[in-house]
Amino acid sequence: ILSLCKFTSGFLFAYLSSIHLWGVIYGRSLLLSACLVESTEARLLERDVLASRVREVEEENRQIRLQLSQSQGLAAQPVEGNYGNQQWAASADTGPEDVENTAEERANHSECSRSPTAEKCELIHVACVCAGHNASRDVVTLVKSILFHRRNPLHFHFITDTVANQILSTLFQSWMVPSVQVSFYDADELKSEVSWIPNKHYSGIYGLMKLTLTKALPSNLSKVIVLDTDITFATDIAELWAIFRKFTGNQKQVIGLVENQSDWYLGNLWKNHKPWPALGRGFNTGVILLYLERLRRIGWEQMWRLTAERELMSMLSTSLADQDIFNAFIKQNPVLVHQLPCFWNVQLSDHTRSEQCYTEVSDLKVIHWNSPKKLRVKNKHVEFFRNLYLTFLEYDGNLLRRELFGCPSQASSESTELQHALEELDEDDQCYDFRRERIMVHRVHLYFLQYEYTPTDDGTDVTLVAQLSMDRLQMLEAICKHWEGPISLALYMSDAEAQQFLRYAQASEVLKNRKNVGYHIVYKEGQFYPVNLVRNVALRNVNTPYVFLTDVDFLPVYGLYDYLRKSIVQLDMANTKKALVVPAFETLRYRLSFPKSKAELLSMLDMGTLYTFRYHVWTKGHAPTNYAKWRTATTPYKVEWEADFEPYVVVRRDCPEYDQRFVGFGWNKVSHIIELDAQEYDLIVLPNAFMIHMPHAPSFDISKFRSSPSYRYCLTTLKDEFHQDLSRKYGSAALKYLTAQRNI
Repeated sequence: ILSLCKFTSGFLFAYLSSIHLWGVIYGRSLLLSACLVESTEARLLERDVLASRVREVEEENRQIRLQLSQSQGLAAQPVEGNYGNQQWAASADTGPEDVENTAEERANHSECSRSPTAEKCELIHVACVCAGHNASRDVVTLVKSILFHRRNPLHFHFITDTVANQILSTLFQSWMVPSVQVSFYDADELKSEVSWIPNKHYSGIYGLMKLTLTKALPSNLSKVIVLDTDITFATDIAELWAIFRKFTGNQKQVIGLVENQSDWYLGNLWKNHKPWPALGRGFNTGVILLYLERLRRIGWEQMWRLTAERELMSMLSTSLADQDIFNAFIKQNPVLVHQLPCFWNVQLSDHTRSEQCYTEVSDLKVIHWNSPKKLRVKNKHVEFFRNLYLTFLEYDGNLLRRELFGCPSQASSESTELQHALEELDEDDQCYDFRRERIMVHRVHLYFLQYEYTPTDDGTDVTLVAQLSMDRLQMLEAICKHWEGPISLALYMSDAEAQQFLRYAQASEVLKNRKNVGYHIVYKEGQFYPVNLVRNVALRNVNTPYVFLTDVDFLPVYGLYDYLRKSIVQLDMANTKKALVVPAFETLRYRLSFPKSKAELLSMLDMGTLYTFRYHVWTKGHAPTNYAKWRTATTPYKVEWEADFEPYVVVRRDCPEYDQRFVGFGWNKVSHIIELDAQEYDLIVLPNAFMIHMPHAPSFDISKFRSSPSYRYCLTTLKDEFHQDLSRKYGSAALKYLTAQRNI
């Protein structure tokens, strides 16, 4: 209603002004007519005077018509944004000679389309500098907000370090969003371009790399939108891209920016505050339109370097990274900047005046969390902005895998293969959902939290590998206390659950202090738990030569990490194919005084506090471990494979992966042990190693297995197909597995 009232009052004002102006014109026309009907003698005598007067009246009429067109244009389009007394819609280089052109541009707008839009199916290029684990998470939220609103094909250009490259390349490859291309550029190759510039900003050297984009990006790329990672879009990015058209009328303009919305560059925030030179309040570089073609033409690389060198002689370092250098350059070359409306970069920094930029939600286009405090920044509307950000943070990214209707899309090879595989499935097959799950591609976000690992010198390091979902999250702290070595965990979660996990980990004193734990998010999709796919994600992202394959609801004995490393050397695992078995036990008690030695465990076993794992319900799963022999064993001993054997083992990292056809409950570990035996791994039981399973509620998948005949039928079918594949792969050697299965 407020918007309608403002629009109506503006239109009414312009309308009444128009009536007044046209009345003036009509009055002047009557005056001219009266003058012309005077006597012939008077006309002859006053001919020269009247001719001069007519010319004056016509000139006045022309000026009035010009004012009228401007008034009508303003009524048709509300001002795009105000900041103080400045019109944000105007360009920094608009002068008197551009008045008519500006009025014409305004007249061409309306309330329904106050911003230009890109051509249908026009490819929009977006560039972003991203380094590290935290920035990679921020980029995902930025990309979600762009994909949610977009109607055009997109090409993302990421300047990344090694960490961000691995994370984002895996994410986009598994995300498979139609009509989205992604290119990566090595930030290490650009460091020498900016490493000579001292920078106090928390972004470090990466905060300067936007200066190098004319060199980093392809030479045939003419223009690009450059964004910080802490940006959230509230509209279609095509509207921002279309502003490049406004550059066309003035070949001088090469950079589009929004004015800074704080007093930083005015130099009055505190005593002796001395910012870099800037034009007025300066400009914020969180959102930039870069006309690369023109920048290269004017010699941008040399120009920004000369500017930086000159200013560093007195400033000594930058405070706001690339933004200081951009502003110093614009101060000397104001004609090169095209000032964007302020709603294209609503800045939520400390001391911001961004509330003067918007009056309604519909005014917002881009939100910029440019304070180091991020979501904790002080702002009277921060709750609204935070909720908008959280919406995209927890939004299901799978829903963004939508086609752009009417725009041709070149599918990736992975997408094409997936489509062909799906087409080959029989939807009438009773086990269709199981087969579909095997080929489904899940989004994967590697190293969701900070990860640091330093390799050991002796080459014996071993990583604990496990998978979990939200209902096992409480086990993480205990595992980290029991195992001091590196850990690779794959977590099967939704987007919202991943954020809950993030908050849980950041609040935990145990977890936030452990940097050698790699957390890899596999996003939920489909009706089954793809347990072996999740395990494989954890297995593939190990950095040590050996892995301890376990489940998250087991706690290893204290000191097992060091014991395994010694055993790896003693058993010469580097040169032999061995799988070291760690005997498994269980307790039915939620509170347990964990045994610190084998002697304590045997005592608890005799008292009935502990049991061999699944002794009551699935003896065959661990019976081949030979617990009776283990009680008195002092040296490692070999055991033979038996049907349904599923021990937890230590193997080399290059071991076979888990078979992903097995989802949910049943045969997911059994099939892996069969594969190890088929590849002639020796199963060696360690005499002083053990682990204890902690009690928990039954999983949803085991409930389905117990209650659904169809589920059990499909599992049997998958087992048969697995044996057929083994026979094709290993020949007659695989017959023993089929025979053993039939004899059960």
